Amino acid sequence: MAQSPRYPDEIEIQPVRAPVDVEVAVPGSKSDTNRALPIAALADGTSVIRGALFSNDTHYMAAALNALGIHVTASREDRTFTVAGAGGSIPARSASLVIGNSGTTARFLTALLALGRGEYVLDGVERMRQRPIQPLLNALQQLGVDAVSIHGTGCPPVRIRANGLRGGHTRLDGRESSQFLSALLMVGPCTPDGLTIDIEGDLVSKPYVDLTASTMAAFGATLTNERYRRFVVPGEQRYRATEYQVEPDASAASYFFALAAVTGGRVRVPGLGSRSLQGDLRFVEVLERMGCTVEMTADATEVRGPERLAGIDVDMNAISDTAQTLAAIAPLASGPVAIRNVAHIRAKETDRISAVVTELRRLGVRVEEMPDGLVVYPSPVRPGRVETYDDHRMAMSFAILGCATPGIRIADPGCVAKTFPEFWDTLAAATAGVR
Repeated sequence: MAQSPRYPDEIEIQPVRAPVDVEVAVPGSKSDTNRALPIAALADGTSVIRGALFSNDTHYMAAALNALGIHVTASREDRTFTVAGAGGSIPARSASLVIGNSGTTARFLTALLALGRGEYVLDGVERMRQRPIQPLLNALQQLGVDAVSIHGTGCPPVRIRANGLRGGHTRLDGRESSQFLSALLMVGPCTPDGLTIDIEGDLVSKPYVDLTASTMAAFGATLTNERYRRFVVPGEQRYRATEYQVEPDASAASYFFALAAVTGGRVRVPGLGSRSLQGDLRFVEVLERMGCTVEMTADATEVRGPERLAGIDVDMNAISDTAQTLAAIAPLASGPVAIRNVAHIRAKETDRISAVVTELRRLGVRVEEMPDGLVVYPSPVRPGRVETYDDHRMAMSFAILGCATPGIRIADPGCVAKTFPEFWDTLAAATAGVR
């Protein structure tokens, strides 16, 4: 597992005494890194992935690729992965892959293994055994792949008995996760016949599909997106080895933009600007509607917080990984904050709607839970211990609330290692001058 700092069982967050005024460098994007790794694994030749994220999730992806006979070397110091691509094939004829609680690893590798010839099993932690993968298995079965949930739950562990993947036409339910679609898109160029994928239902998290298409293009593959209802990937393409630069993580940046918002301060994140393809950067548009000032150049984004945040009613389907960031700071707004159309986050690392509602109520906040979201009302926040449910985003989101209100203690702070092992050091540095 990726090396991470050691932390106690809980951390008490010290509130800031003044507005922050800081530039924050956030690590590479998990979503970007864990797309570049499997695509590089399918390429012809050796690729170098620079600015990569080193965390538990990317560790599981790199380790699994190595277990499949695809040589991945890592330099944590240089933030690079070097991948010796296997030219669209899977060298190993059998493997039992450990995927932890990494949804991208589980979904992307399930489709990638269909290109192989042999029997493969993927399994993870107990929570991963509760996270859905059946829509992807259904789509692969329509393509002739023997891919099943071993316990019949529609969740891992998954077994794939593969004999190559010719391609063809399939249908995919897009309502639970866009990762299922991204998984299919990434393997499409390596099939003889290509893939045509028709989407059933309203596809969630569309910006992540755009990120997938962009990463594929960087390695030389094309696809056609027909208004997110049908996707066509031509077959017999070859991914070309390349040097790939990972963007800073927009989801990770959201916590520091929120820090500016709740302290009335200024935070600038370099390397993440208008050229970014990450949908979660649109979180700053939500903050802008709440009264923040946002300045964005091609290569940087700056947020300045107001005297007090305004309430908002917002559909966060496309940027759902930032829903917890907003929910955690919502009690500080002058009016209600309604977060809608994020029912799919109930199947993430935890039931994120239920978890946020439970922990806000523990802190004395008035919250209304809905099937697809929540409404948070302006409330005094009392001191308390926030349970994190082994969910990195719970810990990081409520840490920002603790920067504005006293007495917030974060349980299991080490859970941030999933995507941002250096989070606590980065937060300490960002607030060092105002505590």
